[in-house]
Amino acid sequence: MQTQNRFLEDMARVASGAVGVASGLRGEVEARLREQFERILQSMDLVPRDEFDAVKAVAVRAREQQELLESRVTALEAELAALKPKKPAAAKRPARKSRAAKGTG
Repeated sequence: MQTQNRFLEDMARVASGAVGVASGLRGEVEARLREQFERILQSMDLVPRDEFDAVKAVAVRAREQQELLESRVTALEAELAALKPKKPAAAKRPARKSRAAKGTG
């Protein structure tokens, strides 16, 4: 009986050690993968998120200002068109007959 308990205890210790080694190995693999991904991302020359958000905010503001100015220009053009005096319609005169058509020559 005692030998069975000792055998089970040894097996439990081996299993426990294997689990410890496996978790350490897992942490090592994760760290290596993380380093590799960071190296790849750095070589891709990507823009950091905070810089992207800042540029996006500037673009949104520029678009809003452009739309505001566009509406102001449209309003000013309408106002200018209302202020311009309208040209009177030219009175149509009958077309002149040529001398050949009159029969004089």
